[in-house]
Amino acid sequence: MITRDVAAFTRFARALAPDFGPACAKAAFLVMPEGFALAEQSASDNAYMELSAAVDVQRALAQHRDLQRALAASLPVVAFPGDPAMPDGLFPNNVFATAPGRLVIGHMRHAVRQREAGRTDIRGFFAAMGYAEHDLRAQPGVCELTGALVIDRARGLGLCGLSERCDEAGAAAMHAAFGLRGTLMFDLAPGEYHTNVVMSVLAGRALVVCPAGFADPAAAAGIAAVYAPHVVELSPAQKAAFAGNGIALSPDRVWMSQAGAASLQGGQRAQLERAGFALGDVALDEIEKAGGSLRCCVAEIF
Repeated sequence: MITRDVAAFTRFARALAPDFGPACAKAAFLVMPEGFALAEQSASDNAYMELSAAVDVQRALAQHRDLQRALAASLPVVAFPGDPAMPDGLFPNNVFATAPGRLVIGHMRHAVRQREAGRTDIRGFFAAMGYAEHDLRAQPGVCELTGALVIDRARGLGLCGLSERCDEAGAAAMHAAFGLRGTLMFDLAPGEYHTNVVMSVLAGRALVVCPAGFADPAAAAGIAAVYAPHVVELSPAQKAAFAGNGIALSPDRVWMSQAGAASLQGGQRAQLERAGFALGDVALDEIEKAGGSLRCCVAEIF
C-alpha cells in the first residue's frame, strides 16, 4: 500500500504485527565534519540553517567525536572522513540508507549534495560486505531517503513527508527500494524540509511528533493512532530545538541532541520512560547551525 488516505493507512498499519524485521539497526555510520561549513544551496529550503552564523570547525569535530563515542554504547559505529567539498556530508542518512543486503542511494535535490552519492569509499565499504546497490539517482523523483522517509522497520511502514526534498515519484521509488508493506504520503507544513525533523518512530513502538510540522494535522493524528499510547507530542519550539530529530539505536534508549532533550517537559520524559526508553543526549549545537541534528548524522546499517 502506498497512499495519501490517512484513515485507510491507519487501519492497515494498526493491523500489522511488528514482524517485518529488526526494529533497530545492527550498526551505524557517520561522516566526520572536516571542513565544516554552511551550504548556501541547502539554506534555500532549510529554514533551520543559521546561514549568517560563524562556524567553528574544531568544535564541530569535537562534538561529532563525542557523538560517535556516545552512540557506540548502543551499537557499533563507523566514521568515514569528511570532505570540505561536501559541506553537508556530515548528514549521510539523506544520501545513503540500507535494507538487509541492500544499499540505497538517494536522489538529492541540490547539486552540492548530489556529489556525496559518488563516494567510492562508502559504496565500497558496503560492496565488500555483499550489499547490492539500489541507486535512485536516475529515476525522476527527488527522494532524500531517511530525511524525507521515517521508517518503522518493525512493521515495514514508511511515513513520507512531501516537500522540495521529496515528491510523490520519489516516495514511490523509496517504497519499492526498501520493500515496505505500506507508505503514507502527506504534505509537510510550508517551511519544513525533512520529515525526520518533525517526527521520529522509536524502535517501532513509540512516536515523537510535532503536528505543527504537517500541512494537515489530521495526518499527524492518524499516525499517532498507530503508536498510541506511546506518543510524545512536541510544540513548535521543541521541534525547533530538534527534539523530533531523535533515534532509537537499541530497544531501550533514545538519543537526541542536548538542545532537543533539554526542551522536553517532565511529562514527555515520563512518556518515553513508560515506552521503555532511557534518554541519552549529546551536545551538538555547533553542528545544528547547519540545519540538522543527531538523527541527521546517523546512517543506519540493517
